[in-house]
Amino acid sequence: MATVKFRDETATGRAIAAFEVGGLPGRVTVRELVRVRVREEVARHNAQPGVRYHGLVRPTDAEVELNGYWLSASRRLDWEEQADVAERAFASNGFFVLLGDRQVESLDEVVDLDADPVLVFIKLVQLVGG
Repeated sequence: MATVKFRDETATGRAIAAFEVGGLPGRVTVRELVRVRVREEVARHNAQPGVRYHGLVRPTDAEVELNGYWLSASRRLDWEEQADVAERAFASNGFFVLLGDRQVESLDEVVDLDADPVLVFIKLVQLVGG
């Protein structure tokens, strides 16, 4: 079994957050890793629900804030719904994933976690007015 490290960085390479998940198969698709990441984030949020959510993608009816999202009320989130949103965000360039020194092109790409266990996520921020 392998351990993967999920790391968030800014577009300039500054680390924002990181966490690890163990017990994964040695070879897995990027889609499965994105879903594992979102499941873990939502589980952490749901263990102590609050009005702030620090995750890969914005929950429904949440507002963007620095390094996270503001929920209108404290509530539990559905990890599968969030994972579906994350898949759509990847497809529409809402974030990209780096594995080693290269950008992952497809959610269906198979990753060897024994050889390269770190995935870097970089969220892309839409510019106001353009």
